[in-house]
Amino acid sequence: MKSAAVLKDREGQIHRKGASPFAMECNKDSLAGAVSQRACVFCGSRVVLYPIADAVHLVHGPIGCAVYTWDIRGALSSGPELHRLSFSTDLQELDVIFGGEKKLYKALIELIDRHAPKAAFVYSTCIVGLIGDDLAAVCRRVAEEKGIPVLPVMSEGFKGSKREGYQAACTAMRQLVGTGDISGISKYSINILGDFNLAGEIWLIREYFNRIGVEVVANITGDGRVDDIRRSHGASLNVVQCSGATMDLANMMKKDFGIPSLRVSYFGVEDMAQALYDVAEFFKDPLMIEKARTLVREELARLLPELNRYKTALKGKKAAIYVGGAFKAFSLVKAFRLIGMDVVMVGSQTGTKEDYQELQEITDEGTIIVDDSNPLELSSFLQEKEVDIFVGGVKERPIAYKLGVAFCDHNHERKEMLAGFQGMLNFAKEVYGSVMSPVWQFVPRRTQEKEND
Repeated sequence: MKSAAVLKDREGQIHRKGASPFAMECNKDSLAGAVSQRACVFCGSRVVLYPIADAVHLVHGPIGCAVYTWDIRGALSSGPELHRLSFSTDLQELDVIFGGEKKLYKALIELIDRHAPKAAFVYSTCIVGLIGDDLAAVCRRVAEEKGIPVLPVMSEGFKGSKREGYQAACTAMRQLVGTGDISGISKYSINILGDFNLAGEIWLIREYFNRIGVEVVANITGDGRVDDIRRSHGASLNVVQCSGATMDLANMMKKDFGIPSLRVSYFGVEDMAQALYDVAEFFKDPLMIEKARTLVREELARLLPELNRYKTALKGKKAAIYVGGAFKAFSLVKAFRLIGMDVVMVGSQTGTKEDYQELQEITDEGTIIVDDSNPLELSSFLQEKEVDIFVGGVKERPIAYKLGVAFCDHNHERKEMLAGFQGMLNFAKEVYGSVMSPVWQFVPRRTQEKEND
């Protein structure tokens, strides 16, 4: 490994398949000075709760925190769009000195009177943790006065990374679960956890489940509604996609209400089909199982001929993957393989040892597996592996373009539907359009290759 690209204290978080026995360090705090791609606790909680569309989301802190996370997800709503307004108490110097509780109280009263939300989420930021505002007490007072849930989200950024933010979001949502009427819910019912309705994906996933006879009680949190979450304890099963973001809530619901959970992915043909099969098999209903098989056959008959056209052009091209949650990395490795491409680097911000073990098993010899990487490392790996396309989020995009590498946004800022069978076709189209674009022949890397030839 190049010493210029990898800081000494991070060598244990990088593995090259085949070079040594598998051993990965993970679940560690980011190394000081490494400029990790991770986000803060507040950001983690905000991106999980943001898609709940009929709630007020109030950021208690400086205006910069609200600006940083405004519209951070491409989360669509089929109705109210209160979530997109991104309110803030805009703490100033005097508030820091004398405390911001009065300002928070007035802001909540005004917002609830003006917008009549079903609930309010109040996010604490670093400043709030430092000055000691009693967020919970203010929320309790306003909840009693206004008669709606006002939920503190204890997400001071300095507490850790996005992972701790996910936990704070799940703790806040748990206060809603179990407070609604569950009459009339089918025994063939699920909650969809961990999908955030990017580009309308959850509508497609709900359609798939409806086609096989499954009722969806609550979306947690894409196109989410407070009343649905309140009655979500009436569902028979929690189907969890982004396990890092919402598995804590699933575990709480299993402990408190006995609801089992199932981990799935909706990305790629194999994982989408398996998600439908797993849910059908959970309910042990022969008709539902047959409906799932029929649905998959129909979708594949439409999809595979289209994918084969792209596979012919993309065969042998190289891909690198760096995403927030490792669950997406598994699906992306399979998706690239389906269109004939080789994954030569894969990593995540918050993967576990089990996640990286699974990546080790499904990747090819020589693949670089990395945990909690940084721009220096990523740039080095992209150049070393001569990558044709890099899949990541908004923070990885500049790295790819500066190196003259095609880029595919697979994070929560994207506007393109990539889940489900239709999403796989959209993904193949986007990869093809990016990799095969004639613009790459003019970047310095390609120009030098031509001169050497």
